[in-house]
Amino acid sequence: MTIWHWVRHGPTHEKNFVGWRDVPADLSDVAQLGRLNAHLPQRAVMVSSDLIRASATADTLASASRLRLPHDRDLRELDFGLWDGMHARDVSQSHPELSRAYWTTPGDIAAPEGESWNDAARRINAAVDRITQAHPNTDIIAVAHFGVILTQVQRALGVDAHAAMAHKIDNLSVTDIHITPQGWDIGTINHQV
Repeated sequence: MTIWHWVRHGPTHEKNFVGWRDVPADLSDVAQLGRLNAHLPQRAVMVSSDLIRASATADTLASASRLRLPHDRDLRELDFGLWDGMHARDVSQSHPELSRAYWTTPGDIAAPEGESWNDAARRINAAVDRITQAHPNTDIIAVAHFGVILTQVQRALGVDAHAAMAHKIDNLSVTDIHITPQGWDIGTINHQV
């Protein structure tokens, strides 16, 4: 069995959309990071998105017993295109119908110059499959983003994107997904340590 331990990066304190825009995480809560580190398996493969908020969070969890893989660009957050850096209020004013559809009927709808949920899921699923094949029957710690984790929740639960987006994924939470020959299963979603 391969177990993915999905960790959402530390908080950014941003009030606007943050997709591929590279903003740092606040990693000042040393106590919470310590609890997270203790909760995660000590012998594991570890990978992160290449965006600094994820890679820096992964750096705080690095240890000699965790095999660190190179940062993976395919584990980036959804690309919000022109909406990246905008406040939700401004997005809904500038693109009222598109922004409503993006959140209420996610799938093939994309932000201007961005990617759709389905496009992001294909990108992320391919990365997860590639890493799983390279490291079978092990624990994999992946430090990534809200949307990335939800694409894998969707995959494990076999639900549509809208149902997956109903789940909360807090910063520095852990979502465990088990991959067995029989299929995918959720261990925990949004576990707070």
